[in-house]
Amino acid sequence: QLQLVQSGGGLVQPGGSLRLSCTASGFTLDLYAIAWFRQAPGKEREGISCIDNRGDSPVYADPVKGRFTISRDDAKNTVYLQMNSLNPDDTAVYYCAAGWWVDFTCPSNWPTGGGMNYWGKGTQITVSS
Repeated sequence: QLQLVQSGGGLVQPGGSLRLSCTASGFTLDLYAIAWFRQAPGKEREGISCIDNRGDSPVYADPVKGRFTISRDDAKNTVYLQMNSLNPDDTAVYYCAAGWWVDFTCPSNWPTGGGMNYWGKGTQITVSS
């Protein structure tokens, strides 16, 4: 079965850190761009970060820039999202997604999630004291 398996969510206090993992099962990630999204209650899904297949030039949405870091370890078939300085506005369900494009980079419309081939099932992050 081809799927993305997520782990690492939970409850964290404001100012704390968490690391999310997204591991591919049944396929390899090395030809895919990987993105992270989140959806807070009552809000639309938001693209927060994307990394191309080589791990070069990751991109971040403004709300997480400087606090979140996306990385990939193709040997482990896994992409990570390190989240630091978390605040209550970061509370959401977080999703990873893998997309194949001919140049293996994150397309300009990556924040929409359009064209992604595989999605993780999501993991809840709650930032609260």
